[in-house]
Amino acid sequence: MSTDALTAAIAELPLVDHHVHGALRDDVDRAQLELMLTESDRPVPPWMTQFDSQLGFAVRRWCAPVLGLAVHAAPDAYLARRRELGAVEVTRRLLAASGIDHYLLETGYGGAEILGVDEMVTASGRRVDEVVRLESVLEDVARSGVAAADLPERFRTTLAARTVDAVGLKSIVAYRFGFDFDPERPADDEVTAAAGDWLAECERTGTVRVSDPVLLRFALWSGVDRGLPLQLHAGYGDPDVELHRCDPLLLTRFLRLVEPHGVSLLLLHCYPFQRNAGYLAQVFPHVFFDVGLGVNYTGVRSDAVVAESLELAPFAKILFSSDAWGPPELHHLGALLWRRGMLRAMAPWVDSGEWHLDEAVRVARMIGHDNARRVYGLAAGA
Repeated sequence: MSTDALTAAIAELPLVDHHVHGALRDDVDRAQLELMLTESDRPVPPWMTQFDSQLGFAVRRWCAPVLGLAVHAAPDAYLARRRELGAVEVTRRLLAASGIDHYLLETGYGGAEILGVDEMVTASGRRVDEVVRLESVLEDVARSGVAAADLPERFRTTLAARTVDAVGLKSIVAYRFGFDFDPERPADDEVTAAAGDWLAECERTGTVRVSDPVLLRFALWSGVDRGLPLQLHAGYGDPDVELHRCDPLLLTRFLRLVEPHGVSLLLLHCYPFQRNAGYLAQVFPHVFFDVGLGVNYTGVRSDAVVAESLELAPFAKILFSSDAWGPPELHHLGALLWRRGMLRAMAPWVDSGEWHLDEAVRVARMIGHDNARRVYGLAAGA
């Protein structure tokens, strides 16, 4: 009976997805969908399919019934049903099935391909708040025609304006450089010199993409000064990352320097470094983490990832995220697999008497809902 009660409690949790992106705006063909079922940005080789992966199997097992198909539907049948229903209905069904009640939407990646804040409100019928990406704001400032000497103050002013209604900030320094950066705050003259080189490169190449470590540090510290919770992608991602430089342990000195500022730092996803992130969340009061992205991509093995996230950190320091981008299958599976992982981790503890049922339910609610509400200052009941 205790397992049944725990199952019901976790299934009914109104989740706060504290880091997520928009669902797809339009229909996609098979090749496009398969590219969105992997973090690789390379074409899928003709001798394989992304449906033959943990994520691909999870889509056919758990998303097919939501679209009115039998479990384990063949890929061709699944794609045909997607086309039949259309993007709007597929998204509506899968977002509703997720049980996610509040999305914190990171809007710095994807552009016209995915739904924005207001459109996600319409598609989900749920509350959606924005998380602003620091590097995107800096790149927008560069596109505005700013002079190098004016860039530091222009960025600070623009960031303040862009985040009036935002609940958090996000950095992709892990992608653009790595976590082995100099953790000290750069002086404005350093920033101005780096900005001069960068703006000249942008003019020469026609590409606006910030990767200079001084400018990335400047954006990070400007984010700290803004005072909003600051998310940092850690670990696994697309081939743009050098994974060995994305271990959150490399942030230790930066975490120490930020601590006196009273800003919450949230380590996103962290796979395969989730145990390292758990250590940092235990020892630094202002550090939190999740295992979002890794849950979707490990499929049936995601139970182990979720369980490992519960090993070391206090439960008040762990949050739920899906890091879904594009196919709404990822929004649904992010929630479903996390719920299942929490249940499979905690049910044996409750059944053996190690944990009381009520305590297990309380911890699940903390991680799935309450911690995000506290960290981001979300309104009561959200």
